[in-house]
Amino acid sequence: MKLGKSTNKKNTVQKGKEGEDRAANYMVDLGYELLDRNYRSGRAEIDLIVRKKELLVFVEVKMRKNNRYGEPELSVNEKKAELIIDAAENFIFENDWRGAIRFDIVSIEGDKRIMHFEDAFS
Repeated sequence: MKLGKSTNKKNTVQKGKEGEDRAANYMVDLGYELLDRNYRSGRAEIDLIVRKKELLVFVEVKMRKNNRYGEPELSVNEKKAELIIDAAENFIFENDWRGAIRFDIVSIEGDKRIMHFEDAFS
C-alpha cells in the first residue's frame, strides 16, 4: 500500500512539473523571459514568474487530464489567489520591482489544450 501511495505522489509531482514545463515553454514562445519557477514565500508558491519588457507576470499553472471535474483554471479560488498575491508582494519587495505587474493563469487540459488567461485575478 505504501508503494502505491508513493508512486501516485511521484506521478502527481512529475505531472505537475511537466505541466509547468509546458507552460514555461508556452510563455517563452510568446516572448516572455522566464525569471523564476516555484518561487516560495511562506505557505505560498508561484509556479512561474516571467517578464516582458516592463511587465512582471506571476503565473499559476493548472493542469488536468480532462475537464470531467471542471476546467483547470476554475480551481484557482480566492484563497489560492490571495496566497499568490502575498508571495508576489514578497518577490516585488526582494527584487525592488517598480514596474507593472499582472497575475495570469495558464490552464492545460490533456496533451493539447493550453489556454492563457491574462489578468486572471488581482
